[in-house]
Amino acid sequence: MAKVIDWLKQNRKLMFSLEITPPDRGKNMDDILSGIDPLMRFDPQFINVTYHQPHMVYDEKDGIITRRPRRKKPGTVGICSAIKNRFRVEPVPHLICGSFSRYETEDTLIDLHFLGIKNILALRGDPPPGQARFIPEKDGNQFACQLVEQIAQLNRGHYLDELEDPFPTSFCIGVAGYPEKHFESPNLDKDLLYLKSKVDAGAEYVITQMFYDFRLFKEFVEKARAIGIQAPIIPGLKPLVSRKQIQSIPSAFHVNIPCELVNIIEEARTREQAFAGGVRYMARLVEKLLEYGVPGIHVFTMGQGRAPQALLEAVFAAKG
Repeated sequence: MAKVIDWLKQNRKLMFSLEITPPDRGKNMDDILSGIDPLMRFDPQFINVTYHQPHMVYDEKDGIITRRPRRKKPGTVGICSAIKNRFRVEPVPHLICGSFSRYETEDTLIDLHFLGIKNILALRGDPPPGQARFIPEKDGNQFACQLVEQIAQLNRGHYLDELEDPFPTSFCIGVAGYPEKHFESPNLDKDLLYLKSKVDAGAEYVITQMFYDFRLFKEFVEKARAIGIQAPIIPGLKPLVSRKQIQSIPSAFHVNIPCELVNIIEEARTREQAFAGGVRYMARLVEKLLEYGVPGIHVFTMGQGRAPQALLEAVFAAKG
């Protein structure tokens, strides 16, 4: 099954997916692909590939300041093609609003369609490094719901320019959800309305931001259902297994770490004890999610295979 939504609707097996980020410019792509290799034995159905806005660099020459983009992590489309060919697993490229005009978005979608890629995760995207707020490109999409609508229109054969007998694309569209709300939203209820606008525009499933408290996910799903969001909601998880992550994850991703998990990590006498304790905590969280009946588990690896591998080993061992 090439589409995420088809798998969710028709397959009785729990869907398991990964998320990776492209390497920095000048780095070897084999480092990313070799990080995926140990996880393939767990049979992931999809692999998401992230995309980020370029870091803008300002150069001064002869008294003239020029602005140029410096893409630290190019290659999302190329990596998707490599994943599809090497692992025979469906890639899910992230497509963002930032740094794209609507015409550039359309061109990218056409390229992905020609490559046989059937799934897109549509995101507004964060501001580039050093920029305090998100600023759309001229003639670009400002909100994720607008990007979803553009993809949905292309699926209907409606291009930005009027064409004679155009072909329709057939993308399955996923979007992001935030159990603790997006950090720019005033509250969770308002954020859920934003999510509903994305689903109403054509999104077929939701992958959540990482979280570490089952109660938060359950309440998020219940509130989403209460306002009419019926799309499948897949929990996104990133293993937390070190003291460094206790500091970095909340600030980078705007999520809370429960006291129980913090205590497990901080009271560990060695790094390996912290690692093992974090894996056990995450495995119990997955167990609760499976008992709740989630349609899949999405694991953020970011190219770091050891912690995701340990988590999946614990989960699959518990399932027998």
